[in-house]
Amino acid sequence: KWSLDLTLNESDAGYESLTTRPLGMKKVAAMEKQCQSSSQSSNNSKNFSTELTPKEKQRTMAIVQKKGRMAMALATSPGRSIAMNAFMMYMSGKNLNIWTINTLGMAIMTPITAIFNINKQFAKFEDSDGKVDLNMPKIIFTVLNLVWLGVGLYKMRNMRLLPTTSADWSGRIVWKEMMEISSIPPL
Repeated sequence: KWSLDLTLNESDAGYESLTTRPLGMKKVAAMEKQCQSSSQSSNNSKNFSTELTPKEKQRTMAIVQKKGRMAMALATSPGRSIAMNAFMMYMSGKNLNIWTINTLGMAIMTPITAIFNINKQFAKFEDSDGKVDLNMPKIIFTVLNLVWLGVGLYKMRNMRLLPTTSADWSGRIVWKEMMEISSIPPL
């Protein structure tokens, strides 16, 4: 009977090219792996002390700071898209066409999906010890996405696609029925 094992190990050729990491995270992963191997080797030695050496502390602090900077970079990334999308919506004009619908759809749906997937996007920066504080980057990320959503809603309001005037709700007005009808016109 034939069988083929397609699972990859770190020692296999091409493992690094198939398991790519985001830009800047290769160094962090290498530092984490080095910290884990050094902590495991120190645990296996005769010295059973739980304290880290100053070099290991420095390394873990560098990892925490790097993850914090990367989380803040992810948090401010919607800010770069706001100006570009606002300019695109300005250039598309007030006419209703396929380009305007595309830019409006992107300005409405992208921030909503980003806000709903916030935990998934910041999961790569979470630390098992809880040393990386992700509250402020998540708040900044949410606020910038809400601003982006506001720009899209403002454009929809200017194109009269949102019901913001009383004329938009005229179908809901209940008209009074006349009790009497007179043939004499009112003065």
